[in-house]
Formats: sequence, C-alpha cells, structure tokens
Amino acid sequence: MSRIGKLPITVPSGVTVTIGEDNLVTIKGPKGTLSQKVHKDITVKHEGAVITVSRPSDAKPHKAMHGLYRALLHNLVVGVTNGFEKRLHMEGVGYRAQAAGKQLTLNVGFSHPVVIDAPENISFETPQPTEIVVKGIDKQQVGAVAADIRAIRKPEPYLGKGIRYVDEVVRRKEGKAGKK
Repeated sequence: MSRIGKLPITVPSGVTVTIGEDNLVTIKGPKGTLSQKVHKDITVKHEGAVITVSRPSDAKPHKAMHGLYRALLHNLVVGVTNGFEKRLHMEGVGYRAQAAGKQLTLNVGFSHPVVIDAPENISFETPQPTEIVVKGIDKQQVGAVAADIRAIRKPEPYLGKGIRYVDEVVRRKEGKAGKK
C-alpha cells in the first residue's frame, strides 16, 4: 500500500465534494471551488466526511498514481478551506515591492519598474516594502507565480542580492582573492 495513498482525507464541515463522470472530483469550500481530473484506474470514494483513494493493483504505475492523486485531492481540500501562501523576501539596495489591487510593482535594479498582473484566484500582499506574500487556493498556481516573481531577479551568490523565498538559503561564494 502506498504510504501517502492509503491515508484517508478528512473533509471539514462546509466543504462539499462531488465526484462526476470521467473521475472529475470537484471540491467546493468557503474560499472557492477547485476540481481535479483523476486517472481512470484510480478509484475515489466519498463517504461521510472522508475521501478514500484506492488502486486496482500493486503495479508500479498504479502505486505512483495512488499517492499522487491522494496528495492532489488533499491539496484541493486544504486550498478551499485555508488557502496557500508563499512568502518572498527582497535583498538589495533600493529593492522595493508595492501591491496595488491585482498588480505587483517591483523595483529591483532595472531602469524600469516590473509590473506583474495577478492571475485569477491569486492575490499579492506587501506587509513590508521588501516582503511579498502570494496567496491563493491552488497550491500549484501559488508556487508557479512565486517562482515567476523570483525568476525576475534570482539571488546572486556573491552579495546575496535578489528575490528569494523566506525559508531559502542562498549559497554564498567568496570573491576574488586579489594580488598580495
């Protein structure tokens, strides 16, 4: 049995689960609605306040899909109840971020400010001028938007300037030794 796949998913109150045809699982909660198409070999059952995921055999592809779809469905349940957030930190002289509505404006050492429009279901917050919080209900989308923001100015290894995740450790390099 898959270590992750065998775990049941508890559905909190206020969340409705619908398993449609073609194994399309739709989960509706207080923060919104998310859906995930599940492979035809994987069986999803919803009984009471529990979702269980099962597989037809112990073949390696079935084992892999079993854990994958259980994790994806769990992320949907967490997303529509609590949501997800990624925090980024900016390091560098004059590096600033400003959130206004659905737009994020970054001043990161270019000759022009970089403006990012938030996709559907994503919001930006800037608690401090050097901190960015990306929030949303879809874990994959939150991570992708945060990665796009980080890619604008990746942290460089000599001075550590750039945009990084809050929990990210940037490997630092020593500068040139110079002549003596």
